[in-house]
Amino acid sequence: PCSPYASSCLCVCCPKIKQSTGTRIMYALYFLLVTIICAIMMSPTVEQEMRNNIPFYSDLCEKLNAGENCKTLVGYSAVYKVCFGMACFFFFFFIFTLRVNNSTGCRAAIHNGFWLLKFIGLVACCAAGFFLPEEETFLEVWRYVGAVGGFIFLLIQLMLLVEFAHRWNTNWSSGVKYNRLWYAALALVTLVLFSVAVGAVAFMGLFYTHPEACLLNKIFLGINASLCLIVSLLAISPFIQKLQPTSGLLQPAVISVYVMYLTFSAFSSKPKEMVEKDGVNMTVCVFPFNSGTESDKKIVTIVGTIILFGCVLYSCLTSTTRRSSAALRVCRNNCPSNILFMCHPDDYDEEKTGSGQNVVYDEREGTIYSYAYFHFVFFLGSLYVMMTVTNWFHYDDHKIEKLLEGSWSVFWIKMASCWVCLILYMWTLIAPMVCPKRFEA
Repeated sequence: PCSPYASSCLCVCCPKIKQSTGTRIMYALYFLLVTIICAIMMSPTVEQEMRNNIPFYSDLCEKLNAGENCKTLVGYSAVYKVCFGMACFFFFFFIFTLRVNNSTGCRAAIHNGFWLLKFIGLVACCAAGFFLPEEETFLEVWRYVGAVGGFIFLLIQLMLLVEFAHRWNTNWSSGVKYNRLWYAALALVTLVLFSVAVGAVAFMGLFYTHPEACLLNKIFLGINASLCLIVSLLAISPFIQKLQPTSGLLQPAVISVYVMYLTFSAFSSKPKEMVEKDGVNMTVCVFPFNSGTESDKKIVTIVGTIILFGCVLYSCLTSTTRRSSAALRVCRNNCPSNILFMCHPDDYDEEKTGSGQNVVYDEREGTIYSYAYFHFVFFLGSLYVMMTVTNWFHYDDHKIEKLLEGSWSVFWIKMASCWVCLILYMWTLIAPMVCPKRFEA
């Protein structure tokens, strides 16, 4: 359990794994475990089930000094304390791994192993949050720290998406030189993505607008759809094509789908609006499957939660590689240009770790990713999860079952994310014109 190799604890029947990949997976599992605990802490349903099914639950809570029915271990304040511990854990390793450039040193060995000791350290950090003095002051200050860190994490997500769109288009466009089928694949995927974006606009126009209400929805849907059209035309304009021959419609298609998703998510997060019709108050501009039975609401919440945490983990892992978001791994930059689509991973030393699976030591000559930046992204991810699970600044009486229900703070954060994403993509298009010397190479 204290081995310096993450993969040594896995079974022999598993396929071989790179040391760098195994390490990141282990940290991701730690992150996911704490995230699940936070979701449980925000769920009154889980709390009630524990109270009903755990013998001597009340006595156990009293022995743990957790208050009546473990009240201090649930709610937004408990999530803040647990996420504070996880953030401290990753921030410590961020400082600890600064300027680590190879995997042979002591600090690199600690980063890549000693998992049981690090797990104990993570648990200790999370538990220590419950013993902090001046609880009210801590919660107030930490809330604003979390908001800043969460917004920075959102920016990293958006930059990752823009980079992904450019790499995907560049890689598939390069393949056209060797096989015309790649051109057909490029056209098909672009058509599908634009169809999804247009369908999303029609869907939101049907369900999230109303003749007598939802003025903001109408305005922002029109603005965001128009901006997506503008960036699409800009991407294929002659002066952009001259500066960036690989620019095409795939990038704006990816951006448009994501912007429509954020717009839909923002509309779903907005407080519900009521309209009086025939003397009866009716809720309008809501997701059709989130306004009916309780089972529908639970399904929507579960799916939304899985998507949310999946995006967080994906952003944490892919944004920390040196070749972050290598789109679909169609080609590798270190391969000769004449075999773009027949590349194989580099031949690394392979070692059998006892009864475990084969480990490929891919960091003998240098680190594959920045250890410090990796931990810093997970630090920001901890803050983002904390703010999201507690509904940002609308934390009073919030619970995980209401994750997709409305609040203005979430609405404006997601709407601002749409515009930041579009601005970032526009900048990548016009930057060669504004700073030509930087892009001559």
